[in-house]
Amino acid sequence: MWCYRGGSISTEPRINDRIRVPEVRLVGPSGEQVGIVPLAKALELAQEYDLDLVEVAASARPPVCKLMDYGKFKYESAMKAREARKNQAHTVIKEMKLRPKIDPHDYDTKKGHVVRFLKQGDKVKITIMFRGREQSRPELGYRLLQRLASDVEDLGFIESNPKQDGRNMIMVLGPHKKKTEAMAEAREAQAVRKAEAKANPGKSQNAAEIDGVDGVDEDIIDDVDTDDDVDIAEETAEAPAPASAEV
Repeated sequence: MWCYRGGSISTEPRINDRIRVPEVRLVGPSGEQVGIVPLAKALELAQEYDLDLVEVAASARPPVCKLMDYGKFKYESAMKAREARKNQAHTVIKEMKLRPKIDPHDYDTKKGHVVRFLKQGDKVKITIMFRGREQSRPELGYRLLQRLASDVEDLGFIESNPKQDGRNMIMVLGPHKKKTEAMAEAREAQAVRKAEAKANPGKSQNAAEIDGVDGVDEDIIDDVDTDDDVDIAEETAEAPAPASAEV
């Protein structure tokens, strides 16, 4: 009785003696077409060139094989994959929470965080938290969100209009700058800092200490990783109309 033991399936191409076909369509080391040759002849040519016989199209009839340095090929493929991952941009949604009657100094601090997030190419979810009687004054949160959006309009735009969600009011800001552009600028700035630190080693420690001061309050900011095709549904409903009472 046949039983599958759950062994792993190799995704690597077959090379040299692992190729089990009578003949192959051979491609030379420079990409030239050699033609259909017996497997023994292809292996003999691989030994003459001191290369590997690699099966590059197993589903073809006959299979297509190429003469190459397989070790070098694997190394170059790994480096290309690593570079692709390095340049891959993931959309990140940061969250900033505010109170309707926030202190001016706290507002400036949290606005600075929003500015930094938008400069990094990240979206920012702004949440206004209402408590107690504040829930009867939604216009306070709406005005605060509109004020914040106006203050950072050079860096971002309103991607999702303010909407009431239980005790909270939520708005999403999207960056004008793409994530890939922000990453490229960050790498350039890092290279400049490294060059300056190398030229002035005495100042590098002070710069590191200054960078370390720039912390973020973990109680008020959450990071949510999403895919590039994250689609935040925009609310087309009108925002709550401000009440006639003075704030």
